[in-house]
Amino acid sequence: MKRTIYNIIATAILVVFMPNMAVAGNLGDSLQVKARMGYNIGGTTPIPLPRTIRSIESYTPTPSFMFGADAEHCFNDKWGLMVGLRIENKGMKGSVRTKAYHMELVRGNSVMDGLFTGKVEQNVTEWMITLPIEATLNVSRIVKLKAGPYLSYVFNKSFDGIASDGYLRQGTATGPKILLGNKKGEWATYDFSDDMRSLQFGFAFGADFKVGSRWGLSADVNWGLTGIFKSDFNTVEQTLYPIYGTVGVFYRLRK
Repeated sequence: MKRTIYNIIATAILVVFMPNMAVAGNLGDSLQVKARMGYNIGGTTPIPLPRTIRSIESYTPTPSFMFGADAEHCFNDKWGLMVGLRIENKGMKGSVRTKAYHMELVRGNSVMDGLFTGKVEQNVTEWMITLPIEATLNVSRIVKLKAGPYLSYVFNKSFDGIASDGYLRQGTATGPKILLGNKKGEWATYDFSDDMRSLQFGFAFGADFKVGSRWGLSADVNWGLTGIFKSDFNTVEQTLYPIYGTVGVFYRLRK
């Protein structure tokens, strides 16, 4: 699996950066190369929100940046195909109020599994290499639309948090009741980082806006179609999808 991932990344690097080194030719003349940077904002969420999540108490985006480049082959004045390579991180902090939400918690040396009612805080961080492949459409001299699938290899990831201000029913809804307070030593923690998947697949769409001969602005949405956890992970019953928007700038390296 790792060998396949490395091959994909190596191929993407060649696709993105070889045009700059290409000699003049019909294919080289139809290629545009851009360097990009941007800021990601979004989060991981079940769709739709289950009844066990009663309210969203807080949401805080964490510093999440994207750096990369892409190469676009133009078939004609309207249509093209763009392949990119990104190094980026995505993250968030948030808290929700739950009722009978299935959790596995740790307090002291005890591991507790059951249905939690109370406040759940979570911290999510992912560092990844992303390969987007998008069709492009020039709707005007200024605006270019783009859409297509992406594949991300997540090489550093964490998902942890605190459960507090409530109680856990061990095992079932009628199981023993364990009270959890809102002070250190009274609350419980969780860490599902090892259960996160390394490969993510999704769909991206957005637009580039030309503001000069080489500079421009971009706005994109990256909608994960696979959850952030492995398929055999059942502690969190709902699938959590990574959904992020990206605002950024680009610089045209090759016209």
